[in-house]
Amino acid sequence: MAWYEEAIFYHIYPLGLLGAPKRNTYKLSDHRLNDLYPWIDHIAATGFNALYIGPLFESVGHGYETSDYYRLDSRLGDNEDLKRFVSYCHEKGIRVIFDAVFNHTGRDFFAFQDIKANRENSPYLYWYVNVDLNGNNNHNDGFSYEAWGGYDILPKLNLYNDEVKNYLYDVVRFWVNEFDIDGLRLDAADVLNFDFLKGLRNLSNEVKEDFWLMGEVLHGEYSRWVNDEMLHSVTSYGLYKGFYSGHNDHNYFEIAHSVNRLLQNNLKYLYNFLDNHDVERISSILKNKADYFPVNVLLFTLPGIPSIYYGSEFGIEGKKQRYSDASLRPALDLNEFKDQENECYKLIKALCKIRNQEKALSYGDYRELSLTTTQYAFARGDVIIAVNNSDDEAYFDLMMGVDYKGCLSGKKVQTADGHLRFSIPGHSGEIWVPEGADRTDYEPVRIIIQQEKKEKDDFRPQKASPDKPYEEMSIEELQAEILSKMAANGPLNDRMINDVRENVYRDSLLNWVRSFR
Repeated sequence: MAWYEEAIFYHIYPLGLLGAPKRNTYKLSDHRLNDLYPWIDHIAATGFNALYIGPLFESVGHGYETSDYYRLDSRLGDNEDLKRFVSYCHEKGIRVIFDAVFNHTGRDFFAFQDIKANRENSPYLYWYVNVDLNGNNNHNDGFSYEAWGGYDILPKLNLYNDEVKNYLYDVVRFWVNEFDIDGLRLDAADVLNFDFLKGLRNLSNEVKEDFWLMGEVLHGEYSRWVNDEMLHSVTSYGLYKGFYSGHNDHNYFEIAHSVNRLLQNNLKYLYNFLDNHDVERISSILKNKADYFPVNVLLFTLPGIPSIYYGSEFGIEGKKQRYSDASLRPALDLNEFKDQENECYKLIKALCKIRNQEKALSYGDYRELSLTTTQYAFARGDVIIAVNNSDDEAYFDLMMGVDYKGCLSGKKVQTADGHLRFSIPGHSGEIWVPEGADRTDYEPVRIIIQQEKKEKDDFRPQKASPDKPYEEMSIEELQAEILSKMAANGPLNDRMINDVRENVYRDSLLNWVRSFR
């Protein structure tokens, strides 16, 4: 068993969290990395045991336009700061992986600068992709080159060139020898040369036991990258999408389908996340903020390696802005959070404890037990997980032979006639372990994540006169008529009211109101 199979990751984008200047002058002005020590204490106290941090190395702007792979970004400190930092993480029981940006460099990288200075006489002419000395670029360098994603500040490295590959392999050896890191997160892994990745895997077996390689892959068949010859894991963007849309659209089938598809390809240890430095915060994406509870229960219990992006354990928000990701990478002051009774944090801390104690959540076989659009129950070994994304309490009836206790609520449920019956409140979840088992006695966590007050709470459609024909009614009158007829058939719930409120199409409303007998 490797360490990463039991990992719970915390993800830090250091230039953002530490409020570093947007542009690098390459002059060491502040040892900002030292300001992360309270965050490491916080991470360890919460229950995380692994840290993904980066980008870290010298660059001119956002960190992914590398200028020097051998030097910590001057805005963060120096290499001695980084050595002490990784050592401190290890003392706290936290493994560390660096962001490895090997697909491209920045224009200030020495090899690119040499091409600018020496052109056809540069020994680095073939270190980059499609360098054409007869062309030109937006910087008027007198030559053209291929850039990643069309961004000319990111010239693409030629990973078919043995000199380039060996240079980058030496970089990894340096990082391991100098900083004692435990693995790499490979930026833009979905466009990296497979031969380069195979060489990197061979290197990982050489430099350190259980050295972990995880790649950023957005789309495609993940098993192309995750196998015995290349990477140990990749980012599970397919499941990431299901996490939020499965709650926003009340469609747990989407999540369950993604899980089954991954397991069919034996992809048990992908890197699962709800947000990161490139996508909007989960608390900003969820239509109902209360779904923070069930979506995080799923993150910590479904097959894979869970990760929390800094600040999201407090439920902070962040939406993309045009031409900028700065809002996704904010500077935060930990002191503003740690003295507060934060409901989101209490949940994450409890889930970390459960995940660390219940090894079935890392190694247990996955079995789907019950599935509807709004309720989902599954087992990991002998642990049962149940979530509910509806406004109303959900009832579960599972074929089980032993009694269970809830790790989050502290409730106990008994089987009867081979059935385990229990309820889960709306927008909530529970992790059940067998009663009487030799397990930790979990402290019940009283968590109420406030549901967002929506317009539907004050939804009062205009009432129509009894004799008014449907065709002459306004949108509001048709909505009121539909609600009246629905109420005659039984009590209304928030979901029903919301469905009516959101339907503002006259033809649809006319067909709906005529459908009642």
